Amino acid sequence: MKAEDIDKNLQQVTENGEHLSPVLPPDIKNYLIDIDGTICDDIPNEEPERMVTAQVYPDALETLNRWYDEGHIIFFFTSRTEAHREVTETWLKEHGFKYHGMVMGKPRGGNYHWIDNHLVKATRYRGKFTDLIDKEVTIQVFDDGKDE
Repeated sequence: MKAEDIDKNLQQVTENGEHLSPVLPPDIKNYLIDIDGTICDDIPNEEPERMVTAQVYPDALETLNRWYDEGHIIFFFTSRTEAHREVTETWLKEHGFKYHGMVMGKPRGGNYHWIDNHLVKATRYRGKFTDLIDKEVTIQVFDDGKDE
């Protein structure tokens, strides 16, 4: 799917006659992928000259490109700043990454806790990029009085 086709896949949602934010069909995932330490060597923003020579994690390239070819949406969500956009886009293209876009300026420091009104699934990268598997885990949620 090309970036310009993403909106064509969005499904309208209404509740009590009011429009809500649209959603993707359940068979299309919207991946937000970190760059440094996830698809390549971990390069801090303070050493941008190293971004040009970062080594690709081959399993990340193969897996992400397959997900893209399967019709999923691939966005890079990085702590790199707007000043690093050009070198980052050049590096991604030179290494053959297929993607739809990039969001710069993710907060640094890890320990992320994402709060959203849409379903969010998080997967911590631990050295190997593979297909995702189902696993039961304990997570923190808001106490809304519902047991789902």
